[in-house]
Amino acid sequence: MEVLYGSGSVQYGSDAFGGTIQMFSQDAPFSTQPEWGGTLLGRIVSQGMEQSIRAESSFSSERMAATGGWSGRFFGDLVGGDTTGRQTPSGYHEQAFDVKIKTKTGKTSTLTAAHQQLSQMAVPVYHKVQLENYALNEFDPQFRSLSYLKNDWTPEGKTLQNLSLTLAHQYSKEGRNSRKNNTDILRNETDRVRTISAILQARNQWSDQWSANSGIELYHDLVLSQRNDTDQSSGTLSTKRGLYPDGATMLSYALFSLHEFNLQAWTFEAGLRWNRYSIRVRDTENKSALLQPSALVGNAGVVRKLGSKTAVFAAFNTGFRTPNIDDLGTLGIVDFRYEVPNFNLKPEKSYNTQVGARMFSSKYKASLVVYRNELRDLINRVKQDTLTIQGYPVYGKENTGKAYIQGLEGNFQIKFTSHWQGQAGISYTYGENISQQEPMRRIPPLFGSAALRYRSKRWFASATLLAASKQDRLAAGDVADNRIPAGGTPGWSVLNLACGYEGNHLRAELVGVNLSNTDYRYHGSGINGQGRSTNLVLAWRF
Repeated sequence: MEVLYGSGSVQYGSDAFGGTIQMFSQDAPFSTQPEWGGTLLGRIVSQGMEQSIRAESSFSSERMAATGGWSGRFFGDLVGGDTTGRQTPSGYHEQAFDVKIKTKTGKTSTLTAAHQQLSQMAVPVYHKVQLENYALNEFDPQFRSLSYLKNDWTPEGKTLQNLSLTLAHQYSKEGRNSRKNNTDILRNETDRVRTISAILQARNQWSDQWSANSGIELYHDLVLSQRNDTDQSSGTLSTKRGLYPDGATMLSYALFSLHEFNLQAWTFEAGLRWNRYSIRVRDTENKSALLQPSALVGNAGVVRKLGSKTAVFAAFNTGFRTPNIDDLGTLGIVDFRYEVPNFNLKPEKSYNTQVGARMFSSKYKASLVVYRNELRDLINRVKQDTLTIQGYPVYGKENTGKAYIQGLEGNFQIKFTSHWQGQAGISYTYGENISQQEPMRRIPPLFGSAALRYRSKRWFASATLLAASKQDRLAAGDVADNRIPAGGTPGWSVLNLACGYEGNHLRAELVGVNLSNTDYRYHGSGINGQGRSTNLVLAWRF
């Protein structure tokens, strides 16, 4: 997992607005001799909340390496703490499989072929059923698949370190079934998105002090959306406009280049990205539009080492988020509101500044980051006077102007002995919509964590405390959101204990979750968190 603080727009493009998390799938290394391996993993949560299984295997040799697996997960209704009890309906099941094969196609080149697929069936939307008079409200199915080919070339020269070309195809399908109480109309909505992409990327070492990462990207999205209303008493079927304009497309192409300069105690970073979009929305019930926004964004940063154990840093990033098809063309019920399209949106812009310090030694690690993100032309959902449709207030998205988000994050790890370690972290966020003269929506409260861990050669144990303060600084949209309790989300703290054994082949872990059986909810969630329960995980490796 790679976590990037601040705007990642130069490296990753639109939507990498206030930070980026990138997940890297499991890889199998090459080996001089043919080797087989695998893992069988099972997980059980008490009160029928989960039964999961994962089976995977791997093979490696001098010229080929492969890994693959299958997962099946069965979630029962989530049981909350104290007075919450079982939250029905919230259970569902899913299955997934993945495979990745790497082959050496030459002395300095490697070809990787991979496929991932996930299916979730009959996933209830708990707060809709409990709070909005629905007899049925679920996602069925939620499906995603990703296939890609990647060719890596690592020449033997000094300047070009790596050249890679990635071709990918991604497909997602989301179905939504809903029926209100006291009606026979069953609504089925289906959205499908197909994305094809090509990325050419190069890493260069121009000198001992100067390295660079540059690339060309191309993405094309096609959105297909439809809705069918069925009168279950008469069997009459009515076809209507889907949540999004059917056949909408989005083309993105970009150039970027990031550079790093290492000068003894100083490290400088700088980069630029140029991105252009062509978004075509065709709508039979509303007007059509063609948007072609573009953006040039950059970043600059400096790290100064203060001796061998301390470093301070500062960075400035500009970012952008172009209006997507969801922003432009949504028509229908979303969360607690009814949204109408707006084809006149502009890209959002951000100006992110951060400063911080890191300290590290063989005994401890510590970091502190303070940031401020200035937002311009922010796209907000704005209530349309007193209009209502199907009993829901009507909202439209608009570029409402100025806002900012600022805060800090601190982390500390310490190694008491060879067996005992401690860790603590804190995160604080403050957001203000200047144009609306109110707080930003869904700003999380002050959040903290602390953990004490023990590990010997075979045995391990831990105690973890998670805590959040009350969040009662709410925007008008938060007040109208039925997932946020009246007066704000209460503060909470949860204690978890774990212990386990890890041998050459067997790993076993027993976790006690929320030992005080606290009622709690993450701010903005539509369901309460897990109450007092026990998790058991068993894994066999061969």
